[in-house]
Amino acid sequence: MKKTLTTVLALSMTFIMAFALVGCAGGSTSGETTAETAAESTAAVESTAVETTESTEAAETETASEEGTAAAGTVLSYDEYMAAELDTEVTVEAYVQATQSWWEDTITVYAQDENGGYFFYNLACSEEDAANLVPGTKIRVTGYKSEWSGEVEIIDGSFEIIEGDEYIAPPLDVTNMLGTDDLINYQNQFVEFKGLTVEPANPDSGDTTTAFLYNYDGSGSEGDDLYFNASYNGQTYTFVIESYLCDSSTEVYSAVKNLQVGQTIDMEGFLYWYEGVNPHITSVTVVE
Repeated sequence: MKKTLTTVLALSMTFIMAFALVGCAGGSTSGETTAETAAESTAAVESTAVETTESTEAAETETASEEGTAAAGTVLSYDEYMAAELDTEVTVEAYVQATQSWWEDTITVYAQDENGGYFFYNLACSEEDAANLVPGTKIRVTGYKSEWSGEVEIIDGSFEIIEGDEYIAPPLDVTNMLGTDDLINYQNQFVEFKGLTVEPANPDSGDTTTAFLYNYDGSGSEGDDLYFNASYNGQTYTFVIESYLCDSSTEVYSAVKNLQVGQTIDMEGFLYWYEGVNPHITSVTVVE
């Protein structure tokens, strides 16, 4: 801006000098020549000023573009990632905690660091690279921050493995946060729930004995997601065995199929969100 102000002042001085020269010439031929010379000088200054302004604006645009590109590749902390606008490109580093099954050169990853959890949906990934995404592995992910029905995630991403330290997150007990606004602050983290009571899976139907459903509406069959309900402090919540995460061959899948209404259970899993809390459970233990 200082450069533009200087140019305006220079133009003003040039016009003043030109009019002064014309006045002194008293309308003579030499005066006309002098005026013409002054006009030519003024035009030259104006041309130079325009070129200088355009060069300055171009340089500022180029600098801003370079800064934007650099910012896009900057590794964000968890807090910076959560503060970033939706639909913007972000880069983060975190540690793999679990993966959903690889499919058509994509993989979905549950990841975490000491500060928070991440959900990387359908990362571009070869089958060979998928085999290397074992729990504890550190990865750098670049993609777009998005939200789907309350679930904050990174989509359309790519990753690279960072060699070095590993991290396995211990489960965080969030039982007492059920039903509170604070629970969403732990979205996507590995958590545990203790002392919940198994409730009927489809109470609206009048069935009081069935403890789970294949799919949310009972339309599925063996191998599909399992949905079940459990209550705490008088409120009932829905939990999911995500079949891409824990398929029908896993212990937790069998454990849920064997649940009985009224049993007391402890659970572990990832604090996924879908129209409210909708944890993806990885472990169920009957305690009573």
